[in-house]
Amino acid sequence: MITLIRFEQSDFPRFKSWIESEEDLLQFAGPYFSFPITDRQLEKYIQDPKRRIFKITDTATKEIIGHCELNFERNIPRLCRILIAKNSERNRGYGKSAVNALLKLLFIEDNYDTAELNVYDWNSHAIRCYEAVGFRINKNITSEVTIGDTTWKSVLMQISKSDWKANLVR
Repeated sequence: MITLIRFEQSDFPRFKSWIESEEDLLQFAGPYFSFPITDRQLEKYIQDPKRRIFKITDTATKEIIGHCELNFERNIPRLCRILIAKNSERNRGYGKSAVNALLKLLFIEDNYDTAELNVYDWNSHAIRCYEAVGFRINKNITSEVTIGDTTWKSVLMQISKSDWKANLVR
């Protein structure tokens, strides 16, 4: 259904076109980038050795439909910046496929035992997607970010290799 391909400089214009507002950017990337995204920010991003960054491609059509990242800044690797760009492509299984592809890289190829991600607590579509793969919310770890007069709460979700494998069988 999807293929993960290395994100590179030639992808910058498309990537920037997907982010139309500060809210879009914060929802997708957290506070990592500042709006509007510049080539300089993206250059720094792709040169960071603690990140493996991908574009998500529909295997059948070869169309680039999204973006995702594996982040190795902490002891437990994180799935980050997962975006299915077009609304018309969302809720069609691409997000779940991308998450499973990232977890396969971590758990099978890299042999990690645990992975995590952050998601805003109001993003119910994303939370359902992550739960469908086997992630569970750790209610003890949250953070907040303010945008304008609004505060967004982020929750940490975690998954073990064994839970992921068990979910694949279902």
